Amino acid sequence: MSSPGDAVDSTLKSKRPSDSAFKQQRLPAWQPILTAGTVLPTFFIIGIAFIPVGIGLLYFSDEVKEHVIDYTYCKKDNTEELCADIITKTPNADCYCTINFNLSEDFKGDVYIYYGLSNYYQNHRRYVKSRDDSQLLGQLSLTPSSDCEPFAYDSNNTTSERKPIAPCGAIANSLFSDELEIYSHKLNVNVPLLRTGIAWPSDKHFKFKNPPGNLTEAFKNFSKPTSWKKYIWQLDPDDEENNGFQNEDLIVWMRTAALPTFRKLYRRVNHAASRFAHGLMFGDYSLKVKYSYSVTAFAGTKSMIISTTSLLGGKNPFLGIAYIVVGCICLILGIVLLIIHVKCSKSTTEMINVNPRTPYS
Repeated sequence: MSSPGDAVDSTLKSKRPSDSAFKQQRLPAWQPILTAGTVLPTFFIIGIAFIPVGIGLLYFSDEVKEHVIDYTYCKKDNTEELCADIITKTPNADCYCTINFNLSEDFKGDVYIYYGLSNYYQNHRRYVKSRDDSQLLGQLSLTPSSDCEPFAYDSNNTTSERKPIAPCGAIANSLFSDELEIYSHKLNVNVPLLRTGIAWPSDKHFKFKNPPGNLTEAFKNFSKPTSWKKYIWQLDPDDEENNGFQNEDLIVWMRTAALPTFRKLYRRVNHAASRFAHGLMFGDYSLKVKYSYSVTAFAGTKSMIISTTSLLGGKNPFLGIAYIVVGCICLILGIVLLIIHVKCSKSTTEMINVNPRTPYS
């Protein structure tokens, strides 16, 4: 006669795994056996394949022409005072400086203008988080994301109610603000530069959108970032499609850099202009800078880079060098292991004729 306890025990689920190949670890497996016949060809194949690829990458990288001008410590026009010192004393002051330079060869094809910054850690965790993506999509709210603090509200507002900032956050607040122009002495004209086509299309079409309606009306209840001299609707008032949150200078800056030394695309040379249809000719030029962005406080530097592109993009010798180094290491290892294999390995006959009395060596 069964007891109530037996009934309870029979209803308990067993903890034993089901009798399946997966749960009982009976699935077929494959474990490669590493022998000289499989390892040595792998080393040689990698070495033979990587070295030509690396040489090709270096060739395309060398095809790219670059000219870098560091203007961190440029002097105000017609004076000996550094612009960096002027804006440190008076942050809202305008300082103009000019640097002459020479292109020793033609920059043919598409020419791009970059600005480069060093010792600038855009990859800091709190800095990267300091933005409001809903706001950047045009979904304005009088209560910005808490991630934007302490750049969410205008602390300089004298009214009892502080205005929210648009765009809020540390990234937008630190927007690069220097204005760069290039003057050709050979042609006696400024190089025509395009402000559009510098941002990723995916960013402009999907990550940044303006609120509906007139921009001035849409942002009337919002203040500008603390470090800005213009409001968001004034970034490019001559081009509605490149204004507001869809301003491409802003979009480029909001894509944070992974390393402390980086460059970002600033302008494209307008090759529709007849004098610059084939690029930039060699000769004397001047870089005219409206200097307003301070980097000396954190021992940083600023530079302007003129660059062409190749089939594989911009100048990047590291990738080619890395391929060549890895290929050479694999070839050297393959040769060393091959010599060891030939000198020290046992023959097939010796391997077959092994018995318990065979000495180990």
